[in-house]
Amino acid sequence: MVQTRQSIDTTRRDLKYQRFLINEAQGLLTRLSQLQPFETSMPMVMAAAVPYMAQKNIYELMRTGKELLATKVRRFIDKMKQPHRIHTEKCQAAYAVLKLQFNALLDQFDIFADVVSQRGENETGIWVAGLDVFAKDALKMDRFLLEAPPLICYLDRGHGAAIRRARTRLPGGDENPVAVIKIPRERMVASGIGSSLVHEVGHQGSALLDLIPSLKPVLDDLSRKDAVHRESWKLLNRWISEILSDFWSVSFLGISATTGLMSVVSLPKYFVFRAVDNDPHPFPWIRVKISLAFGKHIYPENQWYRLERLWESMYPKEGLKPASLALINNLEAILPAFAKMVAEHKPLKLKGKKIGEVFPYQERQPHQLRAYYRQWKNDLEVMKKQRPSLVFAVIGQARADDVITPFSENRVLTNMLRHWALVNI
Repeated sequence: MVQTRQSIDTTRRDLKYQRFLINEAQGLLTRLSQLQPFETSMPMVMAAAVPYMAQKNIYELMRTGKELLATKVRRFIDKMKQPHRIHTEKCQAAYAVLKLQFNALLDQFDIFADVVSQRGENETGIWVAGLDVFAKDALKMDRFLLEAPPLICYLDRGHGAAIRRARTRLPGGDENPVAVIKIPRERMVASGIGSSLVHEVGHQGSALLDLIPSLKPVLDDLSRKDAVHRESWKLLNRWISEILSDFWSVSFLGISATTGLMSVVSLPKYFVFRAVDNDPHPFPWIRVKISLAFGKHIYPENQWYRLERLWESMYPKEGLKPASLALINNLEAILPAFAKMVAEHKPLKLKGKKIGEVFPYQERQPHQLRAYYRQWKNDLEVMKKQRPSLVFAVIGQARADDVITPFSENRVLTNMLRHWALVNI
């Protein structure tokens, strides 16, 4: 009789637990149905719209994810409704996995929601759509077709820019179908934004061209052969991802890439000279020096030496500890050779071409950019016919030469961003 009562109590408990898990799973299905496509839920003017291919890829990603998870939840509910003795721990574990997958899907949704919702902001949405066009242009190579993924931009608080590259894994494990670039709000709207944007595009471009795995063996070999500068070559190897993105920026934008970088990393002296172990970023002082080395190599002109003297006067080496000073001097000694090696490297993806041959800097020498500015002045109609990256390079050179005021710079670039957004409809 006692055993029978225990059996009845256990059955009742199991039924209550089944109903609880079924109700929770049905709640997941309800919340899944509330995840509406961005196309039907986000208000924005046409000029601020996300590029079509990016919209399509995001829609397919979210639709597939929703359908797959909904199928798993329904199977779980059907299994729970079957008239058999349930194993409490296994059922709870299965439901916990469903919740984790649901939250991962929400994380993926929120990544793109942050981007798309901003398109409804007055003016900001159009500026960001213009940046999409600019970003796409910064992946166009000379005499080489780069199969670029869609790129979308958004603004956020914070000091630096960032990218979630296409074809990397999202929180739920799916492959990211678009590159998502975050730009600091404080850099809108000025030519310095180009430095941040093209740097992030450079991360995507370097991955598409397999530049990092191509250059690392070369740097390993140099560190073995050059005993005097072995540690410096090892550091450059560790930093190569960020360095290549800075090279990308300098190659497209000229001196404004370096002045923009200087603006970002101008911090209290302690942080500018602070080298952190395992940090993939060069410490700020040497990072600017590397950018200057690229500039001096591909745009040989005195302006780079003047800018270098300015940086050294802002952050003099006097007072550094002997070990830090030795590290810096050792690195500086190899920067000219390093800059030349990067520009002349021939990765397999370029099929015999040097890296430098596919970037547009041959047509963006300082004297050429100055000539463009004299021809264009404030003629927006002429500028509208040019590549976005060229416009930013020209305006950035004018700012470096102090022949355009920050107010005029803002006005010109704001108008250009609006134009690029409109023509991209």
